[in-house]
Amino acid sequence: MKKAIYAITLLVIFGLSSTTNAQPLAGGRAFTIAVCDNNSARAFGYNNLGQLGNGANTDSHVPVAVSSLIGITSVACGDRHSLALKNDGTIWAWGSNDNGALGNGTNTNSNVPVAITSLTGIKAIAGGRYHSLALRNDSTVWAWGFNGEGALGNGTNTSSLVPIHITSLSGIIAIAAGTNFSLAIKKDGTVWAWGFNDDGELGNGTNTASNVPVPVSSLTGIIAISGGYFHALALKNDGTVWAWGYNNSGQLGNGSTTDSNVPVPLTSITGITSIAAARSHSIARQNDGTIWTWGGNQYGQLGNGNTTFSAVPVHLTSITGITDIATGESHSLARKNDGTAWAWGSNGNGELGDGTIINSNVPLQVTGMCQVYSSIEITDHLSVSVYPNPATDKITVVLPQKATIEILNIQGQICKTVKSHLNETSIDIGNLPAGIYLIKATTEKGIALKKIVKQ
Repeated sequence: MKKAIYAITLLVIFGLSSTTNAQPLAGGRAFTIAVCDNNSARAFGYNNLGQLGNGANTDSHVPVAVSSLIGITSVACGDRHSLALKNDGTIWAWGSNDNGALGNGTNTNSNVPVAITSLTGIKAIAGGRYHSLALRNDSTVWAWGFNGEGALGNGTNTSSLVPIHITSLSGIIAIAAGTNFSLAIKKDGTVWAWGFNDDGELGNGTNTASNVPVPVSSLTGIIAISGGYFHALALKNDGTVWAWGYNNSGQLGNGSTTDSNVPVPLTSITGITSIAAARSHSIARQNDGTIWTWGGNQYGQLGNGNTTFSAVPVHLTSITGITDIATGESHSLARKNDGTAWAWGSNGNGELGDGTIINSNVPLQVTGMCQVYSSIEITDHLSVSVYPNPATDKITVVLPQKATIEILNIQGQICKTVKSHLNETSIDIGNLPAGIYLIKATTEKGIALKKIVKQ
């Protein structure tokens, strides 16, 4: 039987340092968190259990500061709990803690951030319904919180108030969490899943839960994953999207409303660089900075000006220049290249941050928001551009001064290094496998990062 619950998503695109693993926007059950350019955080929306982290338990319809946290590079949300990753590799958590999702050894809720002291060296985080995940810089995965259906992946169904090591997993580059299920990508591009599986959330061709990781069927070359309410998304290195699980509102995007316990392709969209799954809808960012959405739309969460669901992706033409995306239970989030935050969909608790509790079926700018941190373009006031993007054989990097240019793959490995002494530098990438890469340009003025797609 379906549960009236929600789990938020976290996707990790690059297996690099905490900077490039950054997720600057996250949404939970009717609340939102964003990382500011100064590495503090602000939150808005539902706050009955302190999930906004501002020392109160009152909803806020506009952004409020998360208490006493600096140096934040990434955030994640569960149903009613929040997580933050600091640049020193430590995790802080707040909100609901009935099942130990805060990982601090207690069942006590907290409306201010508390440290998870047993974990260090963390480079990515993910929040599920009542459980949480962390990826260490040694490529191991740790889990804590609710484990009734095996979401902690340790071979038991016993919940844990502190992080436990999933010993059967190694060589992991990305993690995600859904409603009582979890996902991970290995360095070889395969996806592994564990936990709840009534609707095929594990993607292994069965509907049987597993309390240990099992491989998702027939998926290779995967570079990003996202877990929603009862469905999951995966992004391949060729820019295509695959989906599996529950599909009552068309959230798999394959033109049907039939569940699938194996991955199915979304043939109508290509050139995708990031994905996010929600309760009954999904969104994707294309390499031109535009967004595609599909699935449930009763609150306007597809952002296309109506409230009619769509079983195939629809293109949002009203908002462009997007660098980051995320989802909440029934709302969607985006960061534009000017650092502004935008939101649309359900707003009953102020999760859109526009000062109202009125739903919106078109994107709205968040009111009074700080400049939002970017996981894609971190320029330190350094101007850089790369074209064409996507590319097949060669790229041109344009910089105002000489630089050392590195091309890194999704594992953070340097594939190419070029010394630039001109404003424009041509780089041959014809021998690189298809996929998503990071261009890192280092000059006397700082470091610039750009994401590119090699076709």
